[in-house]
Amino acid sequence: MVISKEISASSDGDQWQSIDWKSVEVHVLKLQMRIAKATREKKYGKVKSLQWLLTHSRSAKLLAVKRVSQNKGSKTPGIDGVIWNTDARRMKAVDQLSRKAYSAKPLKRIYIPKKNGKLRPLGIPCMIDRAQQALHLLALEPVSETFADLNSYGFRPNRSTADAVSQCFKCLALKQSAKWVLEGDIKACFDKIGHKWLMDNIIVDKRMLEQWLKSGYVDKGLFYDTEEGTPQGGIISPTLMLMTLAGIEQQIKSTALKMGARANFIGYADDFVVTCSSKEVLVNDIKPLIAGFLAERGLTLSEEKTKVTHIDDGFDFLGFNHRKYKGKLLIKPSKSNTLLFLRNLRELIKKHATIPVNDLIKLINPKLRGWANYYRHCVAKQVFGYVGHKLFQALWHWAVRRHPTKSKDWVVHKYFLNRKGQWQFHGW
Repeated sequence: MVISKEISASSDGDQWQSIDWKSVEVHVLKLQMRIAKATREKKYGKVKSLQWLLTHSRSAKLLAVKRVSQNKGSKTPGIDGVIWNTDARRMKAVDQLSRKAYSAKPLKRIYIPKKNGKLRPLGIPCMIDRAQQALHLLALEPVSETFADLNSYGFRPNRSTADAVSQCFKCLALKQSAKWVLEGDIKACFDKIGHKWLMDNIIVDKRMLEQWLKSGYVDKGLFYDTEEGTPQGGIISPTLMLMTLAGIEQQIKSTALKMGARANFIGYADDFVVTCSSKEVLVNDIKPLIAGFLAERGLTLSEEKTKVTHIDDGFDFLGFNHRKYKGKLLIKPSKSNTLLFLRNLRELIKKHATIPVNDLIKLINPKLRGWANYYRHCVAKQVFGYVGHKLFQALWHWAVRRHPTKSKDWVVHKYFLNRKGQWQFHGW
C-alpha cells in the first residue's frame, strides 16, 4: 500500500514537471483578452460567462496554484498549517480547486511593524483560499485594468513606483506646471472598504467574493467576524482596492476644468497626489470631492497625512522627495527613508557582532543593492555618499570592537582596502 502511494506521489510530481507553461499562459491570456474586449464593449453578461469559463479551465487552475505555491509567502501557512511545497502536492491542489462545496476558512491574524512604530494587521489565508483568490483574480484583472485610472500605478501588471515618480516629474517639472500639491492618504484603506459597495460593483463571482469578505479571522485563538474591509494578506485584495478607487482621476480633472484650473492625479495603492495650478480649487473643490467619493465606499481621508503643499517647499511620495530649487525640480531620496535605511543597517551590523566577515557582507550587500537600485534614477549622488560614509563608520566600529587589543592600522589592513580612493570592506 505504501509503495502505491509513493508511485502515485512521484507520478503527480512528474506531471507537474512536464507541464508546458508557455501554452498554459497563452490559453489563459486569450480568455483574458476576450474578457477585456467584452468589458470595453459593456457586454457584462458575456464578461460573466467568460469569467466562468476561465475559472473552470485547467490552465487557469494550474497558473493559480503555481503562483501561490512559488511566491514570497508560499512558506507561510494559514490556520490549517498546510503548505504546498512539493510538486506532488501542487498537482493534487489543482484538482481541489472546485467551486462546488467550497467554503473559505478564517484568516490567521498576524501583526507586522509599520514605519511609525504602530502595528499593521495582516490576514493570512489558507493555501486553498489563496489559490481560489488567484484563480478568480485571473478573471478579474482584465476588468480592473479596463476600469482603472490612467495614472494609478499600484498593484498593476507592468507598472511600478518608478512609473509614478516619472509621472510626477512630467506634471511638475516645467515652468508653467502646477505649483500646488495635495498629498493624500486614505485611512486604513484595506480595513475599511464597504462590503456592500464591493458586492454591488465588482464584476466577479459573488458567492466566492462574499465568502472571502465574510470569512472572519482568528487572533490569539479567538474568532472574530469581518464586517468591513478586505484581508491585507489576500492575493485579490489589492485589485479589489484598485477597483474601489477607479474613476477618481476623471472626476478630479473634470471638476478642476469647471473651475478654470488644471489638475493631475498620480496614485499608488492608497497613497496619491493631486497637482493643481490653484490652491483654492484644491482646498475648496477637489479635497471635498475626494472625501465624498471615498465616503460612498466606506473610506475616509487621513487628516494627519493629507495636506496641501507648495512645490517650492517640497513633498514626499513613495520614498522620494519632490521639490523645486530656484524653479528646477529635483527628485531625491526622502530624508525619512534614508535615515530608516541607515538605522536598519546599523541594527543588522550590531546584531551580528561575532559572525564571520564574509557572512556579514552577504547580509549587507543585497540590502545595499536593492536600496541603490530603487533610487538610482533620481538625484541621489549626495545621499549615496552620505549613506556610504555612515556605513563606513558603522563597519569601523564593528571591526574595532572585535579587536580591542589591536592597533587601528592593523584593523585597516585586515578589513579595509583602498581602491582608487574608494574604501572597500572585505574578508579574507
